[in-house]
Amino acid sequence: MSSEQVLIHVRFSPDGTVTEIGERPAVIPAQAWFNLLTEEAGSTYQALSGGRALFRLPRDTVDALKLGAMY
Repeated sequence: MSSEQVLIHVRFSPDGTVTEIGERPAVIPAQAWFNLLTEEAGSTYQALSGGRALFRLPRDTVDALKLGAMY
């Protein structure tokens, strides 16, 4: 099990929709990836100023979420 932490950066538009999000599989829209992360790892979410936020997750968790999102 990897102890590497991944910071997934999120950028929002003024209306609150997600415009950019890190670690997103290419086939998944930005908002859908954000929704999945919020549902599965919402406790790791940190709101920032300027329409930004981030998730702090172990690499293994991110990889598992990516794999699950593909199916």
